[in-house]
Amino acid sequence: MRLFVAVVPPVEIVNQVGDFLEPRRDADPALRWTEPYQWHLTLAFLPEVGARQVDDLIERLTRAAAKRDPFAVRLAGSGAFPTVPHARVLWLGASADPPESLPRLATGVRAAANKAGAVVHGGRFRPHLTLARIRQPQDATRWLRILDSYDAGAWPATSIELIESHLGQGRGGHPRYQAVASLGLGQG
Repeated sequence: MRLFVAVVPPVEIVNQVGDFLEPRRDADPALRWTEPYQWHLTLAFLPEVGARQVDDLIERLTRAAAKRDPFAVRLAGSGAFPTVPHARVLWLGASADPPESLPRLATGVRAAANKAGAVVHGGRFRPHLTLARIRQPQDATRWLRILDSYDAGAWPATSIELIESHLGQGRGGHPRYQAVASLGLGQG
């Protein structure tokens, strides 16, 4: 199974970001915009999880989530992967109040996944919401100026989601996401 653990923004925030992006979506044909229903803040990406590991993974993630209190999340700032001059991905940044909440939650989630035998892929945790992918690397400075003008209100993060990703099965060849479990924060 191809899974990830994420904080999913509420529909009001998704709608706000969508409204901000709507008049800009046709400005650059090189950008492939992600679908709003797919927006999330990835805490851990688990590309190969055996079906027998899922129950243990959920149990460990439940304990990890229970150790963290709910916190406020805000989308503001922007960036590009791998670098701004050679961007392949555009994103909105995310921060938390208290500031250490998201990094600590990601650390706990990644540790829980490792203990369940699920290998976590990816580098250092950088909280972000992926907005667009770029076919050929390009300088994203202009886009970052635009995205930096966006600042959503904060919302309460009260749970983490374990989500299965089915590559190429969604609209327009995008992945199709299927919720596996929703785990409440501070439930311990």
